[in-house]
Amino acid sequence: MGAISFRKVEKTYGQGAKGVRVIHGVDAEIADGEFIVIVGPSGCGKSTLLRMVAGLEEISGGEIAIGGRVVNRLEPAERDIAMVFQNYALYPHMSVYDNMAYGLKIAKVSKAEIEQRVQKAAQILELGSLLARRPRELSGGQRQRVAMGRAIVRQPQVFLFDEPLSNLDAKLRAQTRLEIRKLHQELGVTSLFVTHDQVEAMTLAQRMIVMNAGRIEQIGSPEEVYRAPASTFVAGFIGSPPMNLLQGQAQGLHFSVGAQTLRLPQAAPRDGPLLLGIRPEHAQVGTEDAAAAAESASAHAAWPLQVEMVEMLGAERLVYGQLGGASFTVRVEGTLAPPTAGQTLRLRVPAEQLHWFDAQSGQRVPA
Repeated sequence: MGAISFRKVEKTYGQGAKGVRVIHGVDAEIADGEFIVIVGPSGCGKSTLLRMVAGLEEISGGEIAIGGRVVNRLEPAERDIAMVFQNYALYPHMSVYDNMAYGLKIAKVSKAEIEQRVQKAAQILELGSLLARRPRELSGGQRQRVAMGRAIVRQPQVFLFDEPLSNLDAKLRAQTRLEIRKLHQELGVTSLFVTHDQVEAMTLAQRMIVMNAGRIEQIGSPEEVYRAPASTFVAGFIGSPPMNLLQGQAQGLHFSVGAQTLRLPQAAPRDGPLLLGIRPEHAQVGTEDAAAAAESASAHAAWPLQVEMVEMLGAERLVYGQLGGASFTVRVEGTLAPPTAGQTLRLRVPAEQLHWFDAQSGQRVPA
């Protein structure tokens, strides 16, 4: 019932030559009951796309269908959706109960049905003891739960979340993410969640849509997007710290980066200019002796990393340095002895952790 279809969806502001297109022919299919996260940097069009689903933005081209019904010309109230905003949008003079019940009263739902729906939502979100309070008497996390409760009582086909955790501190964000996941498991309602935070995207999504400049860069599960980014944009956006990208010339088992020629554990997919991507956690740091012993048994030479700075993050450290004149970051365990600035580390990367991209288009090149 709650499946969503995007068919060549476009959005343009203005007319004629002065028109500015911000959404460029988006195509996507979302199954009934899926939890989809639309993620991307500010200005990429993710919130605009969500607002077009809600009916808050006019669709300039293409079609959006909810439950098999094209909704391009339907008013928001006719689309059977419920939206949770970033700023809560609660009525300050109403109690929690009345905030949650207000939309149902306007829709002329019976008092008994309102009571049942509000109490059920309060139970799911652990708001039972707060129903008599006003919004000013609640914490930020509690207010956001009330906003979600107001959406739940509507019993819509689709939930729309527009960066709902942006106003919360780090601890509350993590807690509320867990509550949203539990909510989806219990209700199973199709959900679109917009965020610029990749941690939210990775932890919440069944599938994620990565957007860039009004276009979809990649659609897939968090694991698929992380393990096989479709472009350098996705590789640099998903992952913290982002993937290292080295620009150079490939020739068989050799890859030249600046004045440094790296010997690869496996031949590059083609010769010529390429971008080599390596996640910071996949570069293995060894001692000089260990590197020499490994090289004697393998054609894969260790790569020299000139250390510039080390950042302590508790259970792990980030080592920043130069590899062939290019910036390179390595993630290491916090229990290891920290390297010092100026020291040279020897890096090894397994063949299956090398990612190749076209130097011009930035698109993934299959290994």
